[in-house]
Amino acid sequence: MKSNDQPETITRTEVLPSLTTATIKRVREGVAAAGDRAVREIIAKTLAGLEARHEGQMEPRVNGGIRRFVLRSLIHAIFRVRVENLENIPQTSAIIAANHLHHLDPLLLLAEIPTQPHYYIVGDARTLYNKWWKRFILGFAGGVIPLARIWKEEIAVIQAAKAGRQDLTELAQAIEETVPTGGDIPTLRQIDRIVLGILAQGDGMILFPEGRLGNVEGQLHLPLKRGTVIYALRAGVPIVPIALIGTHDLYWGKELTVRVGEPLYFDQTNRPNRQEVDVALHKLQEAMQDLLPTDYQEPTGSKLLRHFLNHMLW
Repeated sequence: MKSNDQPETITRTEVLPSLTTATIKRVREGVAAAGDRAVREIIAKTLAGLEARHEGQMEPRVNGGIRRFVLRSLIHAIFRVRVENLENIPQTSAIIAANHLHHLDPLLLLAEIPTQPHYYIVGDARTLYNKWWKRFILGFAGGVIPLARIWKEEIAVIQAAKAGRQDLTELAQAIEETVPTGGDIPTLRQIDRIVLGILAQGDGMILFPEGRLGNVEGQLHLPLKRGTVIYALRAGVPIVPIALIGTHDLYWGKELTVRVGEPLYFDQTNRPNRQEVDVALHKLQEAMQDLLPTDYQEPTGSKLLRHFLNHMLW
């Protein structure tokens, strides 16, 4: 999951993952999903349905209370969940901005936050739809904006092939021919219209301003992406900072914490300038960092179902 006013692609200067056997396997699966007709069709259908909101049509989605009950029942059956200061979330349109450590994070938030307004999430399209059971569940539940974009693992494969890895040449070519970057103008504008339309109609968004999965508990991946505050400024809605603690390494019975901060309010402006965005982004960064633990210690001892729970949403 990532957030931005526009779905940014990975920059060439960002640190890329090592190309392990598991990483290359995941890339091959990702390329297959990108070329899967069913995946492409559901992305197009979902985005079209979300855009139809502007014409007064409501896309199929399950009742927020039912969605929360189902997710909460499943998550609480596996983990111990602690929620702090839930009352800080307003019952009006808002953007929830959280740190991001695991693919479980958006589901954990939807299981704990209020059902009004109805919150939407932005998710990586191939991670969302790469399995039939995910397509079935999300087709029923709704509330997801699928983002088709290139992965950092795929960028790593392309760079390695160009650097001389002959064994990756064919895979790199398949990536460049099959995988959308997410950076084309029509896609950027479509996502922009959808998100601002959702906020204008009184619903909420869950965004992850780091723009990628973090790998260290208690630390933000900086700099934060600017999209979260740009959306808030343009829509005139508050940002609610949230810290997720304990989700980086999952296992049966682990305690997960959802810590909610006080909402941040900004003056609405249709065309925020650089200074306004920078000031708002700095306030959001400070608020999120203040919520994170400074001395997090990963529990020791038996960690049942660790591998399964850490990979079940890949």
